[in-house]
Amino acid sequence: MFKQFTKYISMVFLILLAAAGLVMIFQSPYDKAENVSVSELVTKINAGQVKEITVKGDNLDIVLKDGDKKLVSQKETGVSTFETLLNLGTDKEKLSAFNIQVKDETGTIGMVLSSIIPIVLPFLLIILIFWFMFNKAQKGSTQAFSFGKSKARLANQKNGKKRVTFGDVAGLIEAKEEISEIVEFLKDPKKFHKLGARIPRGILLVGSPGTGKTLLAKAVASEANVPFYFVSGSEFVEMFVGVGANRVRDMFDLAKKTAPAIVFVDEIDAVGRHRGAGLGGGHDEREQTLNQILVEMDGFDTDAAVIVMAATNRPDILDPALLRPGRFDRRIILDEPSMKDREEILKIHALDKPLSKTVNLKLVAERTPGLSGADLANLINEAAILAARSNQKEITQDNLFEAIEKVILGPERRSHIFSKKEKEITAYHEAGHALVACSLPFTDPVHKVSIVSRGRAGGYTLKLPAEDKHLRSRSEFESELAVLLSGYAAEKIVFKDTTTGASNDLKVASDLARRMITQYGMSDNLGPITFGEKEELVFLGKEISSNKNYSETIAFQIDEEIKKLITRGLTSAKKVLTQKIDTLHKIAKELISKETLEQKDFYALVR
Repeated sequence: MFKQFTKYISMVFLILLAAAGLVMIFQSPYDKAENVSVSELVTKINAGQVKEITVKGDNLDIVLKDGDKKLVSQKETGVSTFETLLNLGTDKEKLSAFNIQVKDETGTIGMVLSSIIPIVLPFLLIILIFWFMFNKAQKGSTQAFSFGKSKARLANQKNGKKRVTFGDVAGLIEAKEEISEIVEFLKDPKKFHKLGARIPRGILLVGSPGTGKTLLAKAVASEANVPFYFVSGSEFVEMFVGVGANRVRDMFDLAKKTAPAIVFVDEIDAVGRHRGAGLGGGHDEREQTLNQILVEMDGFDTDAAVIVMAATNRPDILDPALLRPGRFDRRIILDEPSMKDREEILKIHALDKPLSKTVNLKLVAERTPGLSGADLANLINEAAILAARSNQKEITQDNLFEAIEKVILGPERRSHIFSKKEKEITAYHEAGHALVACSLPFTDPVHKVSIVSRGRAGGYTLKLPAEDKHLRSRSEFESELAVLLSGYAAEKIVFKDTTTGASNDLKVASDLARRMITQYGMSDNLGPITFGEKEELVFLGKEISSNKNYSETIAFQIDEEIKKLITRGLTSAKKVLTQKIDTLHKIAKELISKETLEQKDFYALVR
């Protein structure tokens, strides 16, 4: 607003400046006159050479009889021209023989401007201010009327940016098949109408953050030859009741005019939460907006070919009416990528980056179980940053491996320096984890052992599965408990004492043992029963309490079973470490000297 006001004031100033310039042009004489003193003027008057004198303030314009030659002179300030000339000895008869004119110094145009500008300029400024205010008020009223308009934007594929196609989405084979079917339906509806098939009303993309829901929607926007509108779920909800519902109506009206069309609502859980779910669930504006979405998707008048795509990572909090057939007919689950998919994702993100010929992305995929597509993209970017920091021309395998640890655990903290005693304790602690992990069955291979601090960890043992796992057995959990408690056991055996370094291991082990008993039914005494009911408040979006649906007697037995699992795991860890105490000392000494052991070096020591 201030910039526009300054702009208008500058325009007025330039106009006045131009007018002043014109005045100066008109005032300035075309012929350059000779300048003479008043004494010389008196001499010429007495000689009868002066034809006319024009007085303009203190300036004298003189015209001679000889060829109308022009001269200029200047008199004393505050004294009349007659008095000045007479005082200098001018002959009175000669002085009265020619015409003397007195004119205003500014001239006719200058006089007119000087009299008009002081009157006109304030009015101009007032008119300018009122025009500026009226223009702003008009824009404000326009914005007020457009407040309830839809904020959905039309995806434009001709803006010069790189188009995202299904080929740019690695993995997600089943999801792409489902989505491709919708695109084919829009391209050739007669093929489906012949068999009586109707176009699906809605497609819900469900998956953890970073699994590619929005990326898949971008691919649909590129592949489908129909208008594709996208909007965020949070853009419907306002503090004013009824605005969200009006925006929904406007969005569907817009889509119906260009039908067949696709509308993509990202993060639909912002507006589609379960109605009447308790605290926070009765928000009138959100409920009205949700009701309008339900009506538009499958209400009384829904003949238009408008498909609604939506994405969420919280399907459990969505309203059941939104998920029923006729509204969201298809629910497409996007899982974390498998090892093969991770390799393909890494290849896509590495296309525009100079990788060394020795880089093996399969090894990187093996070390990244559980990472989403967004995590892998970040991993490749971190590797590129590490390579640039070292002034390398290519990204090497070591850069990628270091980037994995940085993404999973955090950056190295070389400034976090241990004392000699703390370094020794940490070395034995991590050596205990690694030795038990490679000695027990049903454990994952050890890829790296380090006592260099990363994130919140003083040291770490990197264990990663050789293949993707979807099910875990009781034997695997028991071995995992032994590995978790092996750092604690190593400190106890070597130093006859324990430190706070094992606190996180104990917490993770206790949580795992409790889940084995209460959720997985892995107790011989209690049997295949789950214990505890979890309650969740929708507006908080996370678990806040767990109700006990069992007696105090069962609670005591649960605690006893958890204690048995922990004790059994600790005993197993101590047994391995006692039997291989020499190997434990060897690994710990190597860690103290080198600080980091890679997989090959570690297994060479163990063998």
